[in-house]
Amino acid sequence: MMRDLSARSSEPELMDAEDTDYETFRDCLRDLARVNVLSAGYRPTLAFLDGLRRQGRLEVGRPVEILDAGSGYGDLLRVVDRWALRHGIEVRLTGVDLNPWSARAAREATPEGRPIRWVTGDIFDQDRQADVILSSLFTHHLDDALAVRFLRWMETRAGIGWFVNDLHRHALPHSTFGTLAAALRLHRFVRHDGPVSFARAFVPGDWHRLLAEAGIPEAEVRRWFPFRLCVSRIRSA
Repeated sequence: MMRDLSARSSEPELMDAEDTDYETFRDCLRDLARVNVLSAGYRPTLAFLDGLRRQGRLEVGRPVEILDAGSGYGDLLRVVDRWALRHGIEVRLTGVDLNPWSARAAREATPEGRPIRWVTGDIFDQDRQADVILSSLFTHHLDDALAVRFLRWMETRAGIGWFVNDLHRHALPHSTFGTLAAALRLHRFVRHDGPVSFARAFVPGDWHRLLAEAGIPEAEVRRWFPFRLCVSRIRSA
């Protein structure tokens, strides 16, 4: 029987359990990074950064400060670091995640000497400004009230712009992810949490409503193949 996905689910994900040990958490993050590669999950974020680069918005006369909210395994910032190297853009990258295992796993997977630091803490306690704020597969972990709070938080702290890269709630990936994950021999937590994540995710109408509640009418909501739904805001130059 097809699950009703007309509204966001509040079902918890196994990875979010407080008693998850480090090795399990790290292995899940590694497999999620594999999924991001296979599904071209970094492409929307890099396209956003490329747009800023082409517009000259990243020419700030100093390293560009980029913050990743809910940085997890740190794979997005490592991809951004490589992108910046290719384009000759000097950056300072910061990943913030509430789970203390995240910083440890990200640090172990990051080559020494890269301009990336990992911070353990609640994103809402981070008062520092950044030029660009990114998040990937983070907002579906938030309820609607926290999602509105996060939008407002980004709006007050991102000097150039911000970008949310998350899932699109849809019956097809919800029903097929588990089978594909099993075929790829992904961690059992990932096989469970994938469909849950799609059920917790958003449709365009959700984002338009949340943006209205946050008082941010200028943001763009855009679908990306396959089954990504992204929200972006670029401040006027």
